[in-house]
Amino acid sequence: MQALDADKVVSNRHILFATEKALSAFSQRRNIAKDVGMEIMRYASGERQIERALNMGVSDKTERIALVLASLEGQCNWPDEIELSRLLKPDGLGCSCRYNAVKEVFNISSAELDSVGEDRIEDLVIERVALADTYR
Repeated sequence: MQALDADKVVSNRHILFATEKALSAFSQRRNIAKDVGMEIMRYASGERQIERALNMGVSDKTERIALVLASLEGQCNWPDEIELSRLLKPDGLGCSCRYNAVKEVFNISSAELDSVGEDRIEDLVIERVALADTYR
């Protein structure tokens, strides 16, 4: 399980892709973090360095939380949706990020947005998630 600052999660596709990459890294033993949740945060942030990836996490400034429930095969049984609804109250906003927060976390410049268009911010974030493995 990993809690992320929901204002920095650009879409469901973003978080699913990051989670798949993190689980794949663990199953192939090329993970950097020792914990699956931290590896998810690392990919979600598009960062190789764990310290920098922490910007994607929950802080005292966090207003909304995106909760990711994932485990390596056979390791955990998560509560079903009914059980979760007893514990958590969804805000109904789903993935509705704050674009300024996303631009800051992912270092997306105005020039970059001008060249591809603001409607492609999700693609820019996904690209950074995909490239997280290539940074050294």
